[in-house]
Amino acid sequence: MDIREALYTTRAMRRVKPDPIPMDVQARIMDAAVRAPSGGNTQNWRFMLVDDSEVIGKIAPLYRKAMAMLWETLYADRIAAAKADPDSEESKSMMRVQNSAQWLADNFEVVPLYLFGFTQHDTSGSSIYPALWNAQLAARAEGIGTSLTQVLAFFNDDVLSILGVPLDEGWNMAGCVSLGYPTGKWGIAARQPAHEVSFRNQWGSDVGFRTDTPLWP
Repeated sequence: MDIREALYTTRAMRRVKPDPIPMDVQARIMDAAVRAPSGGNTQNWRFMLVDDSEVIGKIAPLYRKAMAMLWETLYADRIAAAKADPDSEESKSMMRVQNSAQWLADNFEVVPLYLFGFTQHDTSGSSIYPALWNAQLAARAEGIGTSLTQVLAFFNDDVLSILGVPLDEGWNMAGCVSLGYPTGKWGIAARQPAHEVSFRNQWGSDVGFRTDTPLWP
């Protein structure tokens, strides 16, 4: 797969089939993950692949509770605004995001594979997130949809206990990536043009180019 196709089409794909992901595919995804840049080359990370239905079943209720908390707190104003003006494009976009995220919450047990990323005594994310993104790009090349979430941080210690992660060694759960063969189609995510969110040399200055439409394909 062309790298630009992967970059432009690796968006959150939460609705997936229950079909298992072959072990050789998982190996290629994880081999790509560990090739990511690592601060000081410390490789201060650990990864856990979870495909045991019993383990997933224990985490699922926590994920649903965490999502409910998210809707009631950080996203409450945006959801209320979307419901108040349902016909606007911004509202429709917000509701699509919520429906997609809620599908994962409601169907957490359906997803065949989860990837958890951990760092020790480091909450910066400077190494673990590039590694998880590498995994997501590699998954895209295999036709597998992914979505990164950190919402389980609401119940961090509970999740660590379920996964058998030592609670006294400084391990931080940086994120959870769902993986599965998608039920939908790949596409370029709608985003604000780069020139509208980028500056050059000084805050607020013009970046010097315009990208009114995606530059790929």
